Amino acid sequence: MTSLLAAFDFTQSALSQHLAVLRGAGLVEARKQGRQRFYRLATRPLREVADWVCAFEPFWDERLERLGRYLEKRHGRR
Repeated sequence: MTSLLAAFDFTQSALSQHLAVLRGAGLVEARKQGRQRFYRLATRPLREVADWVCAFEPFWDERLERLGRYLEKRHGRR
């Protein structure tokens, strides 16, 4: 966890809480070795989320383009 702490502006307690939430959601896996815990991403659930998001990407792209055109038109830019 020490190397993770160095990468973020968290207290050790806050980082532990975040990691517990991620573990509970199945997004990280923890392995205990002695007094240390080693964390790694659980790729399967993340892949499922990415696949689900990709299914909606064309819809979002179209809607965001329409919103951009509307805002440009409303603010007098082209």
